[in-house]
Amino acid sequence: MSEGSTTPVLKRSDEITYEPVDAADGLSKGVLLDEADGAPNFAIRRFTLDPGAEVPKHTNAVEHEQYVLSGEYVVGIDGEEHVVSAGDALLIPAGVPHWYRNESDETGAFVCAVPNGDDTIELVD
Repeated sequence: MSEGSTTPVLKRSDEITYEPVDAADGLSKGVLLDEADGAPNFAIRRFTLDPGAEVPKHTNAVEHEQYVLSGEYVVGIDGEEHVVSAGDALLIPAGVPHWYRNESDETGAFVCAVPNGDDTIELVD
């Protein structure tokens, strides 16, 4: 390993704790890797969206790269609705209004990568 590089990390699934997200009933988040694990640049999180759950329209101060793992749900991005399902990928730039709605009977799950550091979330009317 070169000088200044980070130490490799293996984090097992049973080490990841999922917690409800205050802004939306039926949304849970587990942090897969972030600064606390020694990741120098990005945080990777896994979200689950229960059937019938909705995440209100909001913006983030940082970009989001997302990959849908399972389920099917609606994502609103900058005024347009998109139905997404397993295998789809999204880029939501910083400051772009977006929201989620799970109209199916199946839980949706996605991985979200964001830059480390502060992320201000603002609800949009």
